[in-house]
Amino acid sequence: MGSVPPSESAYDATRLRQWSRGAARSAGIERRDLLRLVAAAAAAGSAAGIAGPAQAVPSATSPAPGIVKPLPPEVFTVRGTNAETNFAALRGTGLLTPADRFFVRNHTVTPRLDAADWRLTVWGDGLRGPAVEFGYDELRALPPVTRTAFVECAGNARSFYTTQQNQQVSGTAWTLGAIGTARWRGVRLADVLRRAGIGRDAVDVLPRGLDGEVISNGINLGRVRRPLPVAKALDDVLLAYEMNGEPLPPDHGFPVRLIVPSWVGIANIKWVGDIEVSAQPLLSPWNTGLYRLFGPAYPPEGSAPLAEQTLKSAFEVAPGASFRVRRRHVLTGRSWSGGSPVRRVEVSTDGGAGWRPVRLHDEPRSGSWVRWSTEWRPRDRGPAVLLARATDRAGRTQPEVAVHNTQGYLFDAVVRHEVQVV
Repeated sequence: MGSVPPSESAYDATRLRQWSRGAARSAGIERRDLLRLVAAAAAAGSAAGIAGPAQAVPSATSPAPGIVKPLPPEVFTVRGTNAETNFAALRGTGLLTPADRFFVRNHTVTPRLDAADWRLTVWGDGLRGPAVEFGYDELRALPPVTRTAFVECAGNARSFYTTQQNQQVSGTAWTLGAIGTARWRGVRLADVLRRAGIGRDAVDVLPRGLDGEVISNGINLGRVRRPLPVAKALDDVLLAYEMNGEPLPPDHGFPVRLIVPSWVGIANIKWVGDIEVSAQPLLSPWNTGLYRLFGPAYPPEGSAPLAEQTLKSAFEVAPGASFRVRRRHVLTGRSWSGGSPVRRVEVSTDGGAGWRPVRLHDEPRSGSWVRWSTEWRPRDRGPAVLLARATDRAGRTQPEVAVHNTQGYLFDAVVRHEVQVV
């Protein structure tokens, strides 16, 4: 590439200034429509800033419109065109989330694609030459890479802004199950970009999905797409074609999807069909009105586009679960961070009056989660509140209160898990 790319924080600050001045190029949508989305997103509690799903017909095997795989109610909670994993259903599944328990986030419906017909087109003024096309077999012939990484929706735990903090937010009311960890196999995006002839003046890489166009409040947002800075695209991003040793299931991106370790889920474009390489900063609905932070704590134009995920913990216990008094119980859960690996996890079984460390069952790694357990012998009958908080190697600990934003992204506060002792 020649020159050294800027740091991520410097890039984000630059792009925010360029967006404010109108210096970045809108990719596939009029700038006036982007401004309408930003204005709606900045309105506290307004649902107008959230891209609504396209109309879909429910299938015979799925209660959610447009999702292919079965969604048994003991495993999933259906939320519109999405399916959230019930966290208690992860107990005993190991480090990797089985595909049949992996959450589904769809903007429209799952497309049914044929690998034999699939093509990936890499194009744009950031290449040194014309567009380059890759077929499925050509992609699989490139040197393979395997990574274990979680994919997590930026709005995971959004509902707790309202239930714990009494703050209005818009968007899908996820609890803690909009996350899953898998072993992904594919090729480095960097290898594909270099084979396509990426130029040293390239600044943004824009992958686009093959799912349907998204219509929100009368505005056609187009197909789901979100730019990555070149520095990230050439770092650890995968074009994945396998999940946990099997070809990607349709709901999870078959035949090929992006895996962007540690970043918010929207960056992990499913069913990718083309990638624009641009010599100019690019804007799309998914890094302007959506997937930025708006609210009193942020500038009027919003924060820089969301990148790394935040720090969270969850018990593998169903809400309202019952525990026998004066009996030994093993509480299990998981903690994860989009930044530094988790270093320590503590739990409280008395609503936060006292905390104790838990036993970690995995070697903490960037971009993955760590399983943990602790014993509990409740002494009194009645309601109880279980709390878990993680600290990462950078010294960050989950706070008691998350900083509010109107669309409910990146909730990181300790979650109150209410149970009963009988």
